[in-house]
Amino acid sequence: MLTPLLGISVTSTAINSFKIQQFSLKKPTSFPSHHVSPFSPSKSGLCRASEVVDLFPALCSQVRIREARLVDYWEVAETHCSCFFPEYSFPLDFLLRIDRLLLAMLAAMLTALSRPRACKRICLVADIGSGSSHHQTLSSFPSILNKGYVAGILTLDNFADYLPRKGPRRRRRTGIAYISNVAVRENFRGKGIAKKLIGKAESMARSWGCRAIALHCDLNNSMATKLYKGQGYKCVKVPKGAKWPQPRSSPDITFNFMMKLLNNSAASD
Repeated sequence: MLTPLLGISVTSTAINSFKIQQFSLKKPTSFPSHHVSPFSPSKSGLCRASEVVDLFPALCSQVRIREARLVDYWEVAETHCSCFFPEYSFPLDFLLRIDRLLLAMLAAMLTALSRPRACKRICLVADIGSGSSHHQTLSSFPSILNKGYVAGILTLDNFADYLPRKGPRRRRRTGIAYISNVAVRENFRGKGIAKKLIGKAESMARSWGCRAIALHCDLNNSMATKLYKGQGYKCVKVPKGAKWPQPRSSPDITFNFMMKLLNNSAASD
Protein backbone atom coordinates (compact mmCIF):
# COMPACT_ATOMS: atom_id res chain seq x y z
CA MET A 1 0.00 0.00 0.00
CA LEU A 2 1.69 3.13 -1.18
CA THR A 3 0.42 6.26 0.53
CA PRO A 4 2.02 9.48 1.65
CA LEU A 5 4.59 9.32 4.46
CA LEU A 6 3.11 11.40 7.27
CA GLY A 7 0.91 13.22 4.81
CA ILE A 8 3.51 13.69 2.04
CA SER A 9 3.02 12.87 -1.64
CA VAL A 10 4.99 9.87 -2.86
CA THR A 11 4.84 10.58 -6.57
CA SER A 12 7.98 9.26 -8.29
CA THR A 13 10.44 11.75 -9.78
CA ALA A 14 12.69 11.61 -12.76
CA ILE A 15 15.90 11.23 -10.81
CA ASN A 16 16.45 7.73 -12.25
CA SER A 17 17.71 9.40 -15.43
CA PHE A 18 21.17 9.95 -13.87
CA LYS A 19 23.93 7.41 -14.41
CA ILE A 20 26.28 6.36 -11.64
CA GLN A 21 29.58 4.49 -11.68
CA GLN A 22 28.88 1.01 -10.40
CA PHE A 23 30.52 -0.55 -7.38
CA SER A 24 29.76 -3.57 -5.19
CA LEU A 25 29.66 -4.32 -1.48
CA LYS A 26 31.14 -7.61 -0.27
CA LYS A 27 29.41 -9.60 2.43
CA PRO A 28 31.37 -9.66 5.71
CA THR A 29 32.12 -13.14 6.97
CA SER A 30 31.48 -12.26 10.63
CA PHE A 31 27.77 -11.47 10.25
CA PRO A 32 25.03 -14.13 10.41
CA SER A 33 23.35 -14.91 7.11
CA HIS A 34 19.63 -14.42 6.49
CA HIS A 35 17.18 -16.05 4.13
CA VAL A 36 17.03 -12.73 2.28
CA SER A 37 20.53 -11.37 2.68
CA PRO A 38 20.77 -7.63 3.41
CA PHE A 39 24.35 -7.64 2.16
CA SER A 40 23.68 -8.70 -1.40
CA PRO A 41 24.12 -5.84 -3.87
CA SER A 42 21.21 -4.85 -6.07
CA LYS A 43 20.69 -6.51 -9.41
CA SER A 44 22.21 -3.50 -11.16
CA GLY A 45 25.42 -3.85 -9.12
CA LEU A 46 24.82 -0.61 -7.21
CA CYS A 47 24.89 -0.29 -3.45
CA ARG A 48 21.64 0.99 -1.92
CA ALA A 49 21.46 3.09 1.21
CA SER A 50 19.26 0.37 2.73
CA GLU A 51 22.12 -2.11 2.29
CA VAL A 52 24.45 0.15 4.26
CA VAL A 53 21.93 0.43 7.11
CA ASP A 54 21.34 -3.34 7.13
CA LEU A 55 25.05 -3.99 7.72
CA PHE A 56 24.33 -3.53 11.42
CA PRO A 57 21.13 -5.45 12.29
CA ALA A 58 20.08 -5.73 15.91
CA LEU A 59 21.11 -9.03 17.47
CA CYS A 60 18.02 -9.33 19.68
CA SER A 61 14.84 -10.71 18.11
CA GLN A 62 12.47 -8.97 20.54
CA VAL A 63 9.87 -6.86 18.72
CA ARG A 64 8.30 -3.87 20.43
CA ILE A 65 5.67 -1.69 18.74
CA ARG A 66 5.82 1.93 19.86
CA GLU A 67 5.30 5.47 18.64
CA ALA A 68 8.15 6.92 16.57
CA ARG A 69 10.37 9.50 18.24
CA LEU A 70 12.66 12.16 16.82
CA VAL A 71 15.67 9.83 16.86
CA ASP A 72 13.72 7.32 14.70
CA TYR A 73 12.89 9.70 11.85
CA TRP A 74 15.86 8.75 9.67
CA GLU A 75 15.14 5.03 9.95
CA VAL A 76 11.43 5.66 9.31
CA ALA A 77 12.29 7.53 6.09
CA GLU A 78 14.81 4.85 5.13
CA THR A 79 12.33 2.01 5.69
CA HIS A 80 9.66 3.84 3.70
CA CYS A 81 11.95 4.50 0.72
CA SER A 82 13.58 1.07 0.66
CA CYS A 83 10.15 -0.59 0.53
CA PHE A 84 8.32 1.77 -1.84
CA PHE A 85 11.27 2.91 -4.01
CA PRO A 86 13.62 -0.13 -4.14
CA GLU A 87 14.78 0.69 -7.66
CA TYR A 88 16.74 3.77 -6.55
CA SER A 89 20.49 3.26 -5.99
CA PHE A 90 23.15 5.18 -4.07
CA PRO A 91 23.57 8.15 -3.99
CA LEU A 92 20.13 8.94 -5.43
CA ASP A 93 18.29 6.84 -2.83
CA PHE A 94 20.24 8.64 -0.10
CA LEU A 95 19.08 12.01 -1.44
CA LEU A 96 15.50 10.71 -1.55
CA ARG A 97 15.73 9.69 2.10
CA ILE A 98 17.01 13.14 3.06
CA ASP A 99 14.08 14.67 1.17
CA ARG A 100 11.53 12.42 2.91
CA LEU A 101 13.13 13.03 6.30
CA LEU A 102 12.96 16.81 6.04
CA LEU A 103 9.44 16.83 4.60
CA ALA A 104 8.20 14.38 7.24
CA MET A 105 9.55 16.53 10.07
CA LEU A 106 8.08 19.68 8.51
CA ALA A 107 4.70 17.99 7.99
CA ALA A 108 4.66 16.79 11.61
CA MET A 109 5.26 20.34 12.86
CA LEU A 110 2.65 21.87 10.57
CA THR A 111 0.12 19.21 11.57
CA ALA A 112 0.62 20.01 15.24
CA LEU A 113 0.05 23.71 14.57
CA SER A 114 -2.81 23.64 12.07
CA ARG A 115 -4.96 20.61 12.98
CA PRO A 116 -7.71 20.74 15.62
CA ARG A 117 -6.94 18.98 18.90
CA ALA A 118 -9.36 16.15 18.06
CA CYS A 119 -7.34 15.30 14.94
CA LYS A 120 -4.60 12.81 15.68
CA ARG A 121 -1.78 11.26 13.70
CA ILE A 122 0.99 8.95 14.87
CA CYS A 123 3.71 6.91 13.23
CA LEU A 124 4.25 3.49 14.77
CA VAL A 125 7.53 1.62 14.48
CA ALA A 126 8.48 -2.00 15.05
CA ASP A 127 11.55 -1.75 17.26
CA ILE A 128 13.87 -4.78 17.07
CA GLY A 129 16.21 -5.42 19.97
CA SER A 130 15.39 -2.44 22.19
CA GLY A 131 16.64 -3.31 25.64
CA SER A 132 14.62 -0.71 27.56
CA SER A 133 11.04 0.44 27.64
CA HIS A 134 11.58 3.96 28.96
CA HIS A 135 11.32 7.11 26.86
CA GLN A 136 14.63 8.07 25.30
CA THR A 137 15.66 11.68 24.76
CA LEU A 138 18.38 13.41 22.79
CA SER A 139 20.19 14.19 26.05
CA SER A 140 20.30 10.49 27.01
CA PHE A 141 23.19 9.33 24.84
CA PRO A 142 23.46 5.70 26.11
CA SER A 143 19.73 5.12 25.62
CA ILE A 144 19.97 6.31 22.02
CA LEU A 145 22.59 3.64 21.37
CA ASN A 146 20.18 1.10 22.88
CA LYS A 147 17.03 2.28 21.11
CA GLY A 148 16.90 -0.73 18.78
CA TYR A 149 16.46 -1.09 15.05
CA VAL A 150 13.38 0.03 13.12
CA ALA A 151 12.20 -2.99 11.11
CA GLY A 152 8.70 -1.80 10.18
CA ILE A 153 6.51 1.30 10.13
CA LEU A 154 2.83 2.25 10.02
CA THR A 155 1.02 5.60 10.01
CA LEU A 156 -2.37 6.04 11.71
CA ASP A 157 -4.64 9.11 11.68
CA ASN A 158 -8.27 10.14 12.04
CA PHE A 159 -8.20 13.04 9.56
CA ALA A 160 -10.57 11.27 7.12
CA ASP A 161 -8.63 12.69 4.15
CA TYR A 162 -9.07 9.46 2.18
CA LEU A 163 -12.57 8.54 3.32
CA PRO A 164 -15.75 9.27 1.32
CA ARG A 165 -17.44 12.48 2.44
CA LYS A 166 -20.86 12.43 4.12
CA GLY A 167 -24.08 14.07 2.94
CA PRO A 168 -24.75 16.74 0.30
CA ARG A 169 -22.44 19.16 2.12
CA ARG A 170 -19.61 16.62 1.86
CA ARG A 171 -18.62 16.75 5.51
CA ARG A 172 -15.66 14.80 6.79
CA ARG A 173 -16.53 11.58 8.56
CA THR A 174 -15.67 11.10 12.21
CA GLY A 175 -14.99 8.01 14.29
CA ILE A 176 -13.01 6.22 11.57
CA ALA A 177 -9.23 5.80 11.77
CA TYR A 178 -7.07 5.35 8.68
CA ILE A 179 -3.96 3.20 8.18
CA SER A 180 -1.23 4.02 5.66
CA ASN A 181 2.46 3.47 4.94
CA VAL A 182 2.61 -0.12 6.19
CA ALA A 183 6.15 -1.25 5.40
CA VAL A 184 8.49 -3.93 6.75
CA ARG A 185 12.14 -4.25 5.79
CA GLU A 186 12.74 -7.12 3.40
CA ASN A 187 14.98 -9.17 5.71
CA PHE A 188 12.40 -9.00 8.53
CA ARG A 189 9.33 -10.04 6.55
CA GLY A 190 7.40 -13.19 7.37
CA LYS A 191 7.89 -12.73 11.12
CA GLY A 192 4.47 -11.28 11.97
CA ILE A 193 5.72 -7.69 12.31
CA ALA A 194 3.01 -6.24 10.05
CA LYS A 195 0.32 -8.01 12.09
CA LYS A 196 1.73 -6.53 15.29
CA LEU A 197 1.78 -3.05 13.76
CA ILE A 198 -1.84 -3.41 12.62
CA GLY A 199 -2.90 -4.76 16.01
CA LYS A 200 -1.29 -1.80 17.79
CA ALA A 201 -2.93 0.62 15.33
CA GLU A 202 -6.35 -0.87 16.06
CA SER A 203 -5.73 -0.55 19.79
CA MET A 204 -4.77 3.11 19.35
CA ALA A 205 -7.86 3.74 17.21
CA ARG A 206 -10.08 2.33 19.96
CA SER A 207 -8.40 4.61 22.48
CA TRP A 208 -9.30 7.54 20.21
CA GLY A 209 -12.95 6.47 20.33
CA CYS A 210 -13.05 5.24 16.73
CA ARG A 211 -15.65 2.60 15.82
CA ALA A 212 -13.95 1.51 12.56
CA ILE A 213 -10.61 1.55 10.81
CA ALA A 214 -9.96 1.77 7.06
CA LEU A 215 -7.13 1.60 4.53
CA HIS A 216 -6.32 1.46 0.83
CA CYS A 217 -4.45 -1.54 -0.57
CA ASP A 218 -2.87 -1.94 -4.01
CA LEU A 219 -5.19 -4.20 -5.98
CA ASN A 220 -2.18 -6.04 -7.46
CA ASN A 221 -0.56 -6.67 -4.08
CA SER A 222 -2.09 -10.05 -3.31
CA MET A 223 0.10 -10.66 -0.25
CA ALA A 224 -1.00 -7.41 1.40
CA THR A 225 -4.64 -8.08 0.55
CA LYS A 226 -4.36 -11.55 2.10
CA LEU A 227 -2.77 -10.05 5.21
CA TYR A 228 -5.55 -7.52 5.74
CA LYS A 229 -8.31 -10.02 5.07
CA GLY A 230 -6.69 -12.33 7.60
CA GLN A 231 -6.92 -9.52 10.16
CA GLY A 232 -10.65 -9.09 9.53
CA TYR A 233 -10.68 -6.30 6.93
CA LYS A 234 -13.39 -6.39 4.26
CA CYS A 235 -13.29 -4.92 0.77
CA VAL A 236 -15.79 -2.10 0.32
CA LYS A 237 -17.22 -1.77 -3.17
CA VAL A 238 -17.04 1.78 -4.49
CA PRO A 239 -20.36 2.81 -6.09
CA LYS A 240 -20.20 3.20 -9.84
CA GLY A 241 -19.38 6.76 -10.79
CA ALA A 242 -18.47 7.74 -7.23
CA LYS A 243 -15.34 9.84 -6.80
CA TRP A 244 -14.01 8.64 -3.49
CA PRO A 245 -10.65 10.15 -2.46
CA GLN A 246 -7.60 7.97 -2.95
CA PRO A 247 -3.94 8.19 -1.89
CA ARG A 248 -1.64 10.23 -4.08
CA SER A 249 0.50 7.75 -6.00
CA SER A 250 1.36 6.57 -9.49
CA PRO A 251 -1.66 6.87 -11.83
CA ASP A 252 -1.42 3.21 -12.88
CA ILE A 253 -2.06 1.91 -9.33
CA THR A 254 -5.61 0.73 -8.54
CA PHE A 255 -6.68 0.49 -4.92
CA ASN A 256 -8.97 -1.69 -2.86
CA PHE A 257 -10.78 0.25 -0.14
CA MET A 258 -10.91 -1.96 2.97
CA MET A 259 -12.52 -1.45 6.36
CA LYS A 260 -12.88 -3.22 9.70
CA LEU A 261 -15.35 -2.59 12.55
CA LEU A 262 -13.72 -2.15 15.95
CA ASN A 263 -16.82 -2.94 18.02
CA ASN A 264 -16.58 0.43 19.71
CA SER A 265 -19.81 2.39 20.15
CA ALA A 266 -18.14 5.42 21.71
CA ALA A 267 -17.73 7.25 18.44
CA SER A 268 -20.58 8.87 16.60
CA ASP A 269 -20.96 9.51 12.90
